Amino acid sequence: MNRPNGIPTVRGTMHPRFDEIVTPEALAFVAKLDSEFAGRRAELLQARRQNSRQITQGANLDFRADTAAIREDDTWQVAPPAPGLTDRRCELISPANRKMAVHALNSGADVWLADLEDATAPTWKNLIEGQLNLFDAVRGQLTYDESNGERLSVGEHRPTLVMRPRGWHLCEKHISIDSRPMSASLVDFGLYFFHNAQKLIDLGAGPYFYLPKIENHLEARLWNDVFVFAQNQLGIPQGTIRATVLIETITAAFEMDEILYELREHSSGLNAGRWDYIFSYVRTFAHRGEEFVLPDRDQITMTTPFMRAYTQLLVATCHKRGAHAIGGPAAVNPTLQDEERRLRALNAVRAEKEREASEGFDGSWVAHPALVETCLQAYAGVLGDKHDQRDVIRPVNVTAADLVSLDGVQQTISLQGVRTNVSVALRYLAAWIGGRGAVLIDYLMEDAATVEISRAQLWQWLYHESQLAEGPFVTRDLLDRVVDEEMAKLTRGLDDKHTERYQQARGILEETAFGDYLPGFFTTYAYVRYLIDSPLRLSGPLDKEDVRQSEKVPAMAGTPAA
Repeated sequence: MNRPNGIPTVRGTMHPRFDEIVTPEALAFVAKLDSEFAGRRAELLQARRQNSRQITQGANLDFRADTAAIREDDTWQVAPPAPGLTDRRCELISPANRKMAVHALNSGADVWLADLEDATAPTWKNLIEGQLNLFDAVRGQLTYDESNGERLSVGEHRPTLVMRPRGWHLCEKHISIDSRPMSASLVDFGLYFFHNAQKLIDLGAGPYFYLPKIENHLEARLWNDVFVFAQNQLGIPQGTIRATVLIETITAAFEMDEILYELREHSSGLNAGRWDYIFSYVRTFAHRGEEFVLPDRDQITMTTPFMRAYTQLLVATCHKRGAHAIGGPAAVNPTLQDEERRLRALNAVRAEKEREASEGFDGSWVAHPALVETCLQAYAGVLGDKHDQRDVIRPVNVTAADLVSLDGVQQTISLQGVRTNVSVALRYLAAWIGGRGAVLIDYLMEDAATVEISRAQLWQWLYHESQLAEGPFVTRDLLDRVVDEEMAKLTRGLDDKHTERYQQARGILEETAFGDYLPGFFTTYAYVRYLIDSPLRLSGPLDKEDVRQSEKVPAMAGTPAA
């Protein structure tokens, strides 16, 4: 579709039924969102980069002085829970592919978080098929045909549907205006809202969202203004949209009150997005001193000082404002092939969810339908017949230093930790290039966030030439040797196609973990390199300027380039 002069141009392949989502009316709505908000988005992303440079140069994170009045005002509250969001003991997160959608809707969870972000490799086909699956789910017409001919359908008891769009930093290069790619956030939100908002309201619920990767309250304000504008455009009452914000960047942890305040009419609480939060810690302090270097990934738990402080503050802040506090994901996969391992996994999840509930959380995430009942039981033991514990106020005294503290943490880095990060990154990236965003690796459900931790840690250890527990220092030679060894294991016996995919995964890892600077996200580079739909797919290698440009925001008409 070639539509110049401010009208979206669609450059992705139009597969069957895509015209039900990518309609002229929906594109016109998304274009209005773009016209109204794309400039502010570009300014906020530029402010992100400026803030990052200041931290790299030695600025310390602290609570904002100019918003102290919001934090100190005890009178304001967010909106009461919306229909379908009163009981959130267990929220199941999964990609929005058709099979997973059917299983999620039959899982018994209170909420299904249909993820178009970290659990979805952002191919054009994945994203529009995901929108189609949500379109069908909302209308009660979602089915899936198994290879054996069995048809899976959805039962009567369905979780409340919440959709997670992509973050502000990403572009959707298959829809552009005047050759400028559109914001992935606005495309994901706009298509879903346009097609489903009124239908969801008619069903007694509403258009509900999870908001990822927010770094400060001004980015939350932008989302709130998008909601107000969108509701006005479609004649939907203000406050119908509800959004839960993932506190998954360390800068956002210093502005939780302010983020709730900006979204208060549309807020449905905060979530402790722990995997991205760990990644954000590494990325934020990557160039700072060795005191900020994190140990092996499996040593960082919710009892690590900076993690403990952030979750305590999150629960206290939410309950002070009448908002839900939702815990982080259980990523283990209770395999059916190994009964002992399955029981061990369930016991670990039960202990984790019981701990969360005892600390004040109102609900939590799981990443597999087989974990739903365990999560529900763990929360029932604390909540009883109550929907939540928002009435339980737990004052805390968390300081700025507490939110970055590694006091008492053994900063042990092992050769096995290096090897695990390399192996997980290679396996995940090979699957991601092939179109999969959630991948089972060593009995854990890995998504883009966990791989971001892996490659960012490798970069930080290399930058500081960290010493391993075994004695050697992390050098490029050591990393190359580990990559060679892991590649040999992973490609043994594979055909040329799959071997090439691992070679491509190696290229992404080397570009985003072993280079002279740490890219903010691997997805911005890898999306441009491997996931652009034909005929847009690039050919040949990208040089370093291409990598840097993939992280920049295209300029608006009349706006200086970032």
